[in-house]
Amino acid sequence: MPTEPLTSADAGPSAGEAPSADAAPGDRPRPGALLRLRALLHLDQQYLPVVGSVVVLVLMLVVGGTRYDNFLSPLVLSNLLIDNSYMVVLAVGMTFVILTGGIDLSVGAVVALSGVLGARMFESGYPAAVCLPVMVLVGALLGVLAGVMVLVVEVEPFIATLAVMFLARGLCYVIAPESVPIRADAITTLGTSRFGAGEWVITPSGIIALVILGSAFFLLHYTRFGRTVYAIGEDEGSARLMGLPVTVTKLGVYVLSGTCAGVAGLLFAISTRAGYSRNGIGMETTAIAAVVIGGTILTGGSGYVLGSLLGVLALGLIQTMITFEGTLSSWWTSIFIGTLLFLFVVLQRVIVLRRT
Repeated sequence: MPTEPLTSADAGPSAGEAPSADAAPGDRPRPGALLRLRALLHLDQQYLPVVGSVVVLVLMLVVGGTRYDNFLSPLVLSNLLIDNSYMVVLAVGMTFVILTGGIDLSVGAVVALSGVLGARMFESGYPAAVCLPVMVLVGALLGVLAGVMVLVVEVEPFIATLAVMFLARGLCYVIAPESVPIRADAITTLGTSRFGAGEWVITPSGIIALVILGSAFFLLHYTRFGRTVYAIGEDEGSARLMGLPVTVTKLGVYVLSGTCAGVAGLLFAISTRAGYSRNGIGMETTAIAAVVIGGTILTGGSGYVLGSLLGVLALGLIQTMITFEGTLSSWWTSIFIGTLLFLFVVLQRVIVLRRT
């Protein structure tokens, strides 16, 4: 039985045409509309952990704002950055190391050594112009030591930085087995100064943390050094074949992490106005947790320093919420951090498996 040829009217509108005014409400959208919707909602998998960090942070702010009075006040939010300024700096340095596929377990001990050394120097009468640079320089030197062990001696980063951690912690007890107060005018001024308008305030420590964060963002995304860091994390062998300065970059990464730890030690000393050998215990794991929650993949090659800032703020919000709750023990902080870290590690694992 012969069939009649279909005309353009019989075939219906093409994928790129707009729906007709008399189309029935129940008609399904055409393929062109579906493709445009998928393109609009498309999100690269590498951004999923950062998006997860943003979602978690927003949810925590919403829950805290509805549950506690004054939780979203400018003073509380300002203190969130001020109280965690040293951790922001630590997380920045740790981000660079993890992006190359390494790890740095020495940063907590370096924080303690920087504070103890600075306290002793202030106690001995050295001026702030000498003490403050030395507190940062000691971290850089220990970063050089860790980098040399990883690159020259070819020790695994876990073992190399573990050795530096024991070295730094031992030097702390040799220099000052007991807490040493810092009464220098420079530290007092840095610790008590406030800038801002109304309830929105910031301290010199917060400004230093934001400057380091901005500098790290520029270094990572707009310089050859940063591109090489990503390349090493993706595939170190391929990076070497492309002629990239892998050795110099990896050494620079550990020096950068050690320097950030020295600065964090300075900021922590400004906050506590003392140097103590037991300071910084567990800070390295907190910094790693903040970096992972901020979306940096533990295997390297993917991550952002701004994401690490989100991770630090998320951990700070957990502590703030427990403080507002009042009835919960401080140990719940570790429980919530562990749960959050577990969820993000699982998310990272799913992303890595889908890539491969």
